[in-house]
Amino acid sequence: MSSSRRSDVSPGPQMRDTPGAFPSTPGRSESPTVESSQLSLSKAVYERRTEYTVPRKIRIKIGTWNVAALHGTEKDIGSWFVGGKGISESLTVLSFGEKGEAAHKEDLEDVGHQEARRSKKGPTTPLNDPGLIPGGEDVGLYVLGLQEIVDISSATEALKPYNDPHPSRKWKNAVEAALPEEYVKIAEQQLVGLYMVIYAAPTIAPTISSVSTTSVGTGLMGYMGNKGAVVARIVLGESTRIVFVNSHLGAGVEKGNLERRNWDASQVSSRARFDPVYNGGGELEDGSDSIGHEDYAFWFGDLNYRLEGMPGEDVRRLLMLHTKNEYRLDEPSKRKIDAELALHESSHDSSADENSKHTARSRKSTDTSTTLRGSEQLDPLSDPASLQTTLESLLPHDQLHQQMRQRKAFHDGWREGPIDFLPTYKYDVGSVGMFDSSEKKRGPSWCDRILFRTRHDKQAYEHRVHAEEAGKKRDQEMKSHGIDDPAINAEEVLFDYDPVNDAADDEYDLEADTDNPEQTPTEDNSQDKLHLEYYISHQRVLSSDHKPLDAVFTLIYDAVDPDLKAKVHQEVARELDKAENERRPAVTVIVDHHHENQDNSSPSADHESVDFGDVHYDKPKTRNITIANTGRVPASISFTDRIVTSDKSTGNAPPWLSFHFDRPSDQRGSKSDSGDTYTLEPGDATNVALEIHIKDITFVRLLNQGNAHLEDVLVLRVHNGRDYFLPVRATWLPSSFGRSIDNLNRVPEGGVRKSANHDADGQGVKWSAPREIFRLTEAIENLVERVVAEWGMKSKDEKAPWENYAGWPFCIEQQDENRLRDRKARVREALDCDADILTALPRDARADEKAEAVGLVLVEFVTSLEDGIITDALWTELEKHIIAREKEKKPLSPEEEKLEIQDILTSSPAHGTSFTFITAMLGKIIGEISSAVDDQKEKRVLRTKLEEAYVETFSDFMVRGAWPGNVKDRKASWPRRKRVVRVFIMVDDGDG
Repeated sequence: MSSSRRSDVSPGPQMRDTPGAFPSTPGRSESPTVESSQLSLSKAVYERRTEYTVPRKIRIKIGTWNVAALHGTEKDIGSWFVGGKGISESLTVLSFGEKGEAAHKEDLEDVGHQEARRSKKGPTTPLNDPGLIPGGEDVGLYVLGLQEIVDISSATEALKPYNDPHPSRKWKNAVEAALPEEYVKIAEQQLVGLYMVIYAAPTIAPTISSVSTTSVGTGLMGYMGNKGAVVARIVLGESTRIVFVNSHLGAGVEKGNLERRNWDASQVSSRARFDPVYNGGGELEDGSDSIGHEDYAFWFGDLNYRLEGMPGEDVRRLLMLHTKNEYRLDEPSKRKIDAELALHESSHDSSADENSKHTARSRKSTDTSTTLRGSEQLDPLSDPASLQTTLESLLPHDQLHQQMRQRKAFHDGWREGPIDFLPTYKYDVGSVGMFDSSEKKRGPSWCDRILFRTRHDKQAYEHRVHAEEAGKKRDQEMKSHGIDDPAINAEEVLFDYDPVNDAADDEYDLEADTDNPEQTPTEDNSQDKLHLEYYISHQRVLSSDHKPLDAVFTLIYDAVDPDLKAKVHQEVARELDKAENERRPAVTVIVDHHHENQDNSSPSADHESVDFGDVHYDKPKTRNITIANTGRVPASISFTDRIVTSDKSTGNAPPWLSFHFDRPSDQRGSKSDSGDTYTLEPGDATNVALEIHIKDITFVRLLNQGNAHLEDVLVLRVHNGRDYFLPVRATWLPSSFGRSIDNLNRVPEGGVRKSANHDADGQGVKWSAPREIFRLTEAIENLVERVVAEWGMKSKDEKAPWENYAGWPFCIEQQDENRLRDRKARVREALDCDADILTALPRDARADEKAEAVGLVLVEFVTSLEDGIITDALWTELEKHIIAREKEKKPLSPEEEKLEIQDILTSSPAHGTSFTFITAMLGKIIGEISSAVDDQKEKRVLRTKLEEAYVETFSDFMVRGAWPGNVKDRKASWPRRKRVVRVFIMVDDGDG
């Protein structure tokens, strides 16, 4: 099962928070070229990139844990992942100095009490644990990968065609409860039992862009989600691409299982796809939609690689010789371990018990070295009884390292920190150091891993492979020329290297150099540094049969500073302007800056850019500029065509922007909005009103998806003079209009505005139908009821609004456009902010005016839906049944028709429920309005009139089915569409 949350991305500039910034296009020339074009400007800005990038430092914490679908495991997530707790210093080779257990020995809860206290209702980590590795606000980016949050051994879970978001919700809540305030969720992805979530500090979150997540299933049949990976890609600081992979590979200890693990990993690498990344110039970056072209990659999870070539029973006993020293003599786990060791080593019982008496709470010093006479101690590497020696003896049997050396998996540059901790699998649940004591007695293994790779690592591997291939090619050429005599070879060949057979000695390629972080050139050639601080398991977390594992990295990277970039842009623009326009007609452009509380205008906005601030759907906004002739000769000015990329519309302004001069153009006797010329005498000035109006639904969808931005540059041309570049920008406020029903169902409470940074596609279905439709229909019903009641108290000579327009309140007579626009804007704002619609409308508006505003917004909202109420697929199925009945000439009763339609709509519950909301509302309105008429005959006439008007109106935009190509079929299709709506609101002739 492979799924991806993807969307179409327009290859346009993304200036984001840079005031007045112009899209950057990478240039190759040595110096900026003086050209009057946007491309030359962006080229010159990009060539000064070093002036607006600054070094930033971030700490990244990556955690992985197989929770085995056990209840209560979420209680531990905050303590170990965020708090850094649950580390047993005595069972790791690492030393934590003053932060270590020795400094808190008296306060730290001992292992026996911890195991006895364990409960599913709270954390299992030891009491008074201070936490030994960085957490809290010391970490800028938290990346958590979980496996088996549901029981993947269940066929019901493994074969689900969708992700159930409920299991992941408790994990997300647990992480957010433990994180410091204001940390922001950046990305989230689930695949059956796999779950990954990323949070960023409030100072880091605004610098992250191009977030894309995907999932790759490699389980049953090679694509189901019981095994596979969830993957995320982010761009940090506009310069550094980072990929995170949380995977759960195939299990088992047989050779076929090992090969399946390698296959799973290769499938994840080859099949994962992201939304593409575009550079500052709007050009698609090569390979930006796949794994392998990023600056940094982190691969973690339950990789399931085992220890090979050693009996699992021997490994268990060897490791429990170390873990038993965590317990006191009288503790159950100590007795259990001793009893198991005694079954196989009875000759050593007495010495083991004697040793336990003196080392009931032995720590790192006694585990890693043997005490000699005086102060002399044996080096842990030379001590056969030390933990470090034990780990060193086991690691050569690790399948993952073997596969990496043999270039069968994770060989293309992947590295891992030193393994200084016990195997993370498999333990008795509730135990610190008791390895699997069940009947199977599974052998311990380092199943859970965290690997990483830099761009330099991958390039170094590729260079090595290229060199090897070139060497082989030279050898073949020499042999083809007969230079293969053993006598010659003995003298001339210094050594012979086989990368497969001799690679076992290249262990330095697998482990990270934690003391010397390397510089890594990023995609744009800035230099970053990555340093591994900690790589450790949390041995004292008891709620799963796996021990959680995390790694802490420090990354130093070059990030674009928006303010510095804006300054460079202004300087470059001025330099180009000065070079081009000296001794030519000159004008001065003055921008009228507004300071409205509701606008998010940048405080550093320059005085040569137009910032509209916050912009809503279908709500025009105006800014004014003054153009003054400050030269000595007449200046003829006009807005000329912009130089745009192929994906943008041409013309002198983008489609969402218009301008109006305060005087007639030179070519006409009336005011012009086109590219006409306006001549200003010296000292003369003109005012230009710039109006932004976002109404095109296709463009609204792009804005909602983040695939378009309200940023452009107008070009004011002074004929025979210079060109003035006028940056125009606005902040789009996300709208509920233009979305699909499926997307709206995933919007949490608070509306689309509150969840602007929330990726709705990452959640499961939350509502049965869009709440916007429910709230609109409910408001219309309430308002119509009021209008009918009010009209009942008025003079009968005064016509009711439905008497003028049968389609009221969805079709109305002409009225004050400005007031109507304001009322509709208030309704839309209430929808987007999840506010009460009736409260949002003006108090002084009449009930019928409010009803008309809400009714018109409902029509616009349904019309704007990306997939409509009745989708093309649903209509195709409906029409097929209707045509079949027409051919059989066996009409159904209205009730039978309704049942048939409802049955077909159940294939898409959200669309069916939305259809029910609207038709039920129409039926109620018909009933409410007709109740105002006492005469039964007039009532039936009125009902029929309303019914026909509503059917005519709503069947037109509720049904999204494609129209037939020929005229005859089109004429036949229209009554069918109307019938689908009519049967749900039609008048019952028996209703008096």
